[in-house]
Amino acid sequence: MLDLVSLGKHFPRRGGAVQALEAIDLSVPAGQFVCVVGASGSGKSTLLSLIAGLAAPTAGEVRLDGAPVTGPGPDRGLVFQQGWVYPWRTVERNVAFGLELLPLPRAERERRVAWYLAETGLTALRHALPKQLSGGQRQRVAIARALACEPDVLLLDEPFGALDVQTKEDMQLLIRRVWQDTGTTVLMVTHDVEEAIFLGQRVIVLASDPGRVAADLPVKLPAERELSVKRLPDFLAMRAQVEDLVRAYHRRHQQKRAI
Repeated sequence: MLDLVSLGKHFPRRGGAVQALEAIDLSVPAGQFVCVVGASGSGKSTLLSLIAGLAAPTAGEVRLDGAPVTGPGPDRGLVFQQGWVYPWRTVERNVAFGLELLPLPRAERERRVAWYLAETGLTALRHALPKQLSGGQRQRVAIARALACEPDVLLLDEPFGALDVQTKEDMQLLIRRVWQDTGTTVLMVTHDVEEAIFLGQRVIVLASDPGRVAADLPVKLPAERELSVKRLPDFLAMRAQVEDLVRAYHRRHQQKRAI
């Protein structure tokens, strides 16, 4: 269970401070896929940084299975938008990187690398260098590397935002299948409302200035989803609902800044 308890974060600036997040209370049960959306300035990436332990909150705390998060750890995997990988390592050795830091027998490391390469469709590319890969393939490497350590929570920060539409949809299908196969808890930040509804079991809408939970919406769609689900009336209705919420809070943010 991932718990955010009265979580807040401010950043100092001349003459005061910027409140990025305020009083975030959120619980994500083990194995759930949750997507977070919000306009610019709602603190989506800041939220992931706090959960990952890359930054410390100024109020409240992050708890994972009841224990406070005080820094980065192998119990949380993180994938960024650019799919950053080590350019001098092959696909196989990129996926193995985190495992080399864990006290695991060699046979177990090799088993995990082989399994996650197969799971993400990279087995045939295991000896390739990143420069030989497409953007989508590099993102697959980043996801496989994050999952190979078998974290309790996978954190995704706009992971498909830089991809073309076709590759993006392929990656959406991939991450849902991997999530179903592994049972890993997933918390994903995205600006794409359609993507959030297609992938998530819940959609969290953040308001802006400061970032706070404006809505926590269950996604009432079939558990098994193909791209055609995006044309269903229930999907379209939820997309309109979430887009209206994001637009309304963005408008309030703009009006507040204009005062």
